[in-house]
Formats: sequence, structure tokens, C-alpha cells
Amino acid sequence: MQLPLLSCGLLGLLASQVAATALTYKVHANERACFYTATQNKDEKIAFYFAVQSGGSFDIDYEVTGPNGKYIMDGQKERQGDFVFTAREVGEYSFCFNNEMSTYTEKFVDFEIAVENEARVTIPSKQGSSPEQTSALEESLFKLSGQLSTITRNQKYFRTRENRNFSTVRSTEQRIVNFSIVQILMIMAMGALQVFIVRFFFQGARKGYV
Repeated sequence: MQLPLLSCGLLGLLASQVAATALTYKVHANERACFYTATQNKDEKIAFYFAVQSGGSFDIDYEVTGPNGKYIMDGQKERQGDFVFTAREVGEYSFCFNNEMSTYTEKFVDFEIAVENEARVTIPSKQGSSPEQTSALEESLFKLSGQLSTITRNQKYFRTRENRNFSTVRSTEQRIVNFSIVQILMIMAMGALQVFIVRFFFQGARKGYV
């Protein structure tokens, strides 16, 4: 009965080591949107993931700055990114998306910001459990945590592909509808012009007979 208790305790400690924020945000045209997170200790790991789900060419500018406005990374016209860096300073870090390159196109961006403390927790040994059992359980849980992270990243990737494909299909469908409307208007205009020309010829022929 000791192992399940150890599992629950270690899972709780693992969960307490990570603070994450996952959002979907609509960045309007000519908008600069910033989001913030803070570190409590030096050398904490910050994971930053984003992907443009729809809008324009599925690209956006991004910028990451640390305390005192120090630049950490940036990029222009990127479709997605997945980064991990070490926070050398304690303080507030900003993550900004810039859509000023678009004059009228809004873009939906999925992103996640996670602050992780790399210090591996050690669970106290329980009565009746050997250190080997505790160490094996700890390693199994950390491997499971890594596998879950991999599954989460794969899910994000497939979700991004699905959203982009759906956006492309919807855009293509709208173009087909617009092209069909233009064709119908052109056919109607050509028919009206032909009627006008035929009437004009008949009216001219009648005047000639008179």
C-alpha cells in the first residue's frame, strides 16, 4: 500500500515544479500583444511555444525580452516556434506578438509559456519501502512525464496542421464562390450586351426599310 501513496506524492511534487499558461489569442491587424510571466529563482527553465493557426500566410513577428528590457530572442514572419531557455535573472519576462505587418488580416495564435524548476525532487523514504523501489518509481514517473510532454507536442503539431488545412480549405471555398459570382455577372452582362446589339441592328434595319 506504500507505492500508490508514493506515486501520488511524487506526482503532486512534480506538478508543483511547473507553472504553465496556454492560450489562444486573436491578434488584430496592426496590433502588438504582449504576455508576461515571472521567475522566482535564478536558472529556471522557461519553455515558449507558439503556432499561428489561421490568418494571412500563417506568420507573425515575435519578441522575447527579460528583466530590464534585455532582448532574449526574436523572429520575423515565423509560422511557429518551440524554444527553451534558461532565465539567468529573476524577474518578469515578456512574450510579444507583432502583427503590424498586416493592414487588415487578423491572426489566431496558440501559445504556451511554462516556467520549470529543474531541481529534481526527492521523496522521503516510507517505512516498508526500500530506496531501490523509491528510486525506480521516481525514474519511471520522470520518464512518464517526458513521454506525456512528447505526446502533448505531437497533439499541438497535428492541431496546428488541422487548423491551417481547414483555413486553406475555407479560403479556397470562398475564392471559388467569388469566382462563380463573377462568372455569373459576366454571363449576364454578355447576355444583356448581345440583346442590346441585336435590338440595335433590327432597329437600324427597320429605319432602312422606311
